[in-house]
Amino acid sequence: MIKVLRIINRFNLGGPTYNVAYLSKYMSSDYETMLVGGAKDKSEESSDFIVDNLGLKPVIIEEMMREINLKNDYTAYKKLKKIIEEFKPDVVHTHASKAGTLGRLAAASCKVPVIVHTFHGHVFHSYFGKLTTTFYKNIERYLARRSTAIIAISDLQKKELSEIHGICPADKIHVIPLGFDLTRFQLNLPEKRDAFRKKYNVSDDEIAIGIIGRLVPVKNHSLFLEALKIISLKTDKKLRAFIIGDGESRSAIEQKARDLQIPFTENNPESKSLLTFTSWIREIDIALAGNDIIALTSFNEGTPVSLIEAQAAGKPIVSTNVGGIENVVIPGQTAFLCKNNTAEELANGLLRLIENPELRRSMSEKGWPHVREKFHYTRLVSDMENLYSRLLKK
Repeated sequence: MIKVLRIINRFNLGGPTYNVAYLSKYMSSDYETMLVGGAKDKSEESSDFIVDNLGLKPVIIEEMMREINLKNDYTAYKKLKKIIEEFKPDVVHTHASKAGTLGRLAAASCKVPVIVHTFHGHVFHSYFGKLTTTFYKNIERYLARRSTAIIAISDLQKKELSEIHGICPADKIHVIPLGFDLTRFQLNLPEKRDAFRKKYNVSDDEIAIGIIGRLVPVKNHSLFLEALKIISLKTDKKLRAFIIGDGESRSAIEQKARDLQIPFTENNPESKSLLTFTSWIREIDIALAGNDIIALTSFNEGTPVSLIEAQAAGKPIVSTNVGGIENVVIPGQTAFLCKNNTAEELANGLLRLIENPELRRSMSEKGWPHVREKFHYTRLVSDMENLYSRLLKK
């Protein structure tokens, strides 16, 4: 029996939680997995339901928090060492930055045979200033030397890590895309569409545009609002826009909407305002079914789950072309991609879809076959088992 200790920063909504959950649940009987995670940040929606629905009971280390805190971080490090000493894993696999730092240091200290780290994204641009970014890069370079293997979730991310940011040599990085159970996004679509549109009072002749994700600076929701203002002045089609998610930038985004004179509602689903803040929607398959177009405006992305799920639900996409996005969509076929932080380009992509229902239909038909083949969790599990096997043989 091969023992795997899997460590994640925290269980928040997004790709990393799904990734660790499916890997912990569905690996073959040759593997025994212990799942460990940190405390949820107060500004984020919990994703406990993801692990709960799979019957997983992770170990929570309350001191492993998002922010740097030397006292808490050292306590979390000691707890991880104790878990390693008792569980005696053959593989320690860390996911995302905080877990990757504390988990790999603890694993190296305990001389674990195989240490693996997955970059679900990175903070090497669009997050911090030059000095802070350099500091984090140097930490990751040191940790990469203590790792047996590094996993990137896209070819572009591998290139960034090895060639642009110099984290480690390319031959140490293995590309394993994320994997999900996407079948629910194809089930009962008419009923789900009706449910969403009735709740938010969306008429049949209104085109609904959604953007899904945490309300944080790197997601650049201001760009979405700027594009929304442009298209509202250029089309005579009836539009509704939905910001789905929540976070620390909520008040700033609301103020941006006021500055642009975009009417919005926060707590009244019956409102016919152009823009609605829905906060978090756990049944995201219902939200996707109810929208007609999905947007993404981030400055930086790893593998955006919202775009994978949008394609699974058959929704055309307009997005900034950053990070691993072009590895997730089929440019020009399932998504229109624009330059980073260019409102006019984003608006033009949205207008093409708003004005052409046949184009929306043809793009929507290509999404499901694409993500079904590339991002299903069975492919993820198979790829990971093969990698573990090769590393352990070495």
